[in-house]
Amino acid sequence: MNEILSTPGATVRDDSEIGRYLRWLEAERRLSFPDYASLWEWSVTDLAGFWSSVWEFFDVRPHTPPTAPLGRKAMPDAEWFPGATLNYAEHALGRDEDLDAVAVVAHSQTRAPVELTFGELRDQVARARAGLLRLGVGKGDRVVAYLPNIPETLVAFLATASIGAVWAACAPEFGSRSVVDRFAQLEPKVLLTVAGYRYGERDIDRRTEVAEIAAKLPSVERIVHVPYGENTLPDALGWTDLLATPAGSADRPEPAFEAVPFDHPLFVLFSSGTTGIPKAIVHRHGGILVEHLKNNALSWDLKPGDRMLWFSTTAWMLWNTLVSALLVRASLVMIDGNPVHPDLREQWRIAAETGATLMGVSPGYLMACRKAGIRPAEEFDLSRLRQLGAAGSPLAADGFRWVAEQFGDRVLLNVGCGGTDVCTGILQGSPLQTVRAGEISGPCLGVAAYAYDSEGERVVGELGELVITEPMPSMPVGFWGDTDGSRYRAAYFEEYPGVWRHGDWVRFAPEGHCVVAGRSDATLNRGGVRLGTAEFYAVVEDLPEIDDSLVVHIEDPEGGNGELLLFVTGPEELDDALRTRIARTLRSALSPRHVPDVIERVPAIPRNRTGKKLEVPVKRILLGARPDSVASTDVLADPHALGPFVAFAAGRASGPAADGGSADRSAEPGHAADAGSADRAPGTTPGGRSAS
Repeated sequence: MNEILSTPGATVRDDSEIGRYLRWLEAERRLSFPDYASLWEWSVTDLAGFWSSVWEFFDVRPHTPPTAPLGRKAMPDAEWFPGATLNYAEHALGRDEDLDAVAVVAHSQTRAPVELTFGELRDQVARARAGLLRLGVGKGDRVVAYLPNIPETLVAFLATASIGAVWAACAPEFGSRSVVDRFAQLEPKVLLTVAGYRYGERDIDRRTEVAEIAAKLPSVERIVHVPYGENTLPDALGWTDLLATPAGSADRPEPAFEAVPFDHPLFVLFSSGTTGIPKAIVHRHGGILVEHLKNNALSWDLKPGDRMLWFSTTAWMLWNTLVSALLVRASLVMIDGNPVHPDLREQWRIAAETGATLMGVSPGYLMACRKAGIRPAEEFDLSRLRQLGAAGSPLAADGFRWVAEQFGDRVLLNVGCGGTDVCTGILQGSPLQTVRAGEISGPCLGVAAYAYDSEGERVVGELGELVITEPMPSMPVGFWGDTDGSRYRAAYFEEYPGVWRHGDWVRFAPEGHCVVAGRSDATLNRGGVRLGTAEFYAVVEDLPEIDDSLVVHIEDPEGGNGELLLFVTGPEELDDALRTRIARTLRSALSPRHVPDVIERVPAIPRNRTGKKLEVPVKRILLGARPDSVASTDVLADPHALGPFVAFAAGRASGPAADGGSADRSAEPGHAADAGSADRAPGTTPGGRSAS
């Protein structure tokens, strides 16, 4: 067991939101819990009692009240708060009495800082809502955004939600192919976009990508251009025009909110695309509302007057969680650009300037600051900071110790593990939990998380599959277009019927704290951002020289971006020029994070007899496993296909590869850094943008 770095303070029940919740339970429900473990146990055994308490404690305001907290309980068909109608946006925009409180502080490398109060935000949302209605957007229509993390994106999202339309977003560093693969599934009616942005010292023009996206989305009836930087889209409707009061109308629109069922789609998040086109994961109004109220207050300890800073692009689920700071009347800091420009201290600098009380970072960023000798508590006024969140990849024990050395017990280090699939944390900490070096504090409230072995038995003290045995309100409604639910069931419930399999390896201690050891499936996790193998293959194998390919990711034990290795067949010789072209093609079509660190030629790509590429066995070989322990030759289409990977692993173990497999780094100056291996990586995990 790793050493204890902090324990709950003596006043935690008096000065934290989870303490206030415990006092409320005692007063209103006559329930008393001596510690987090007993509170968690109740939260996952009395689901109706726990989630109804969240509803009441946070004063959820339905248009129609529910008939019960929980109808059907069995996964994947659990029914939450049947009969209720409500609207997420209505809860995010505040009450009349807090209109002068700051809601948004935005920092950007493209323009000057922007600040909005709740009143100003409500006004802009009301006007954007009216503009979308004029464009014909109605309940159930899809509005998609190719936008960065700026206030206009927040306004457009809340306006869309207020109508009962469905939102989806891609960050503007995504290539057009990645965007179309996602948005085309939804058949959107309106596309909002920028024409470019600034990343550090570089101006990035996205007009070509916008044209390509628009050409492949025939359902789009109107394009709305959000002005950002110097570039324009003259044929698009301007953002100012969308928000303008129509001629002949004397009054500005008032806020209004469509009452929708608890399960009505709020937004769509996209999977990484490992097994094909990215899955369009549909999240519901009510589920996100109650889950984010619980998470943001009881785990992250956000309350009115607090301020949340967590660097994210609009493509990552943490953007949606950041927005939900508004639900508990906290404000949010939106950062767009290179978060380590002009230097590694930039995120600490912004946290000090904005008075952040919760700051979220990547483990890689913390480790880079440690290595650089940065002393944030001494160098910056972080006196308002109470909690430091870290997510996206494991944080090494030395990273925990470094945070403790910098901040002592004044700042809680809250390391978490969650996912796009549930749009929240599954494992993390809270002010009521102990922090141990190198370990996550435990499962979140209302999340029945355990480790299972291959037989579906719970294991403690050894690695197993991370599973969730009871339903959560923020589990998806399903996948868009999956009318019979078969793809949804296959994705999460095929391995253990009736139990959610998350796809991570985890080891729980008897006390509940845990270590996540990485992905258990073929999804690539590059510094916390999931990248799908299918997207790689579609692009790489479209090159005339390439016949077949396989990509694997080797995690960094210190929480960095790790190493991305691409193996190809086809060319008689893989020279630096072809490596460079592969790298540039991946960067242009997908994103800078898809650029491999190493590109190698192999005689054949290992497949099983049904044609499936064997990414996981190859990864295990590269980590030192014997080939006979990862796959039987009986299942291989080519029984000799694994041999070159064994040789490659042996060569890496004995020294650098003789043929210079990573020559693409020098062939294209700066691309390794842009892909997340050098100066950009620490600050941009997860979801970071490169100057593509």
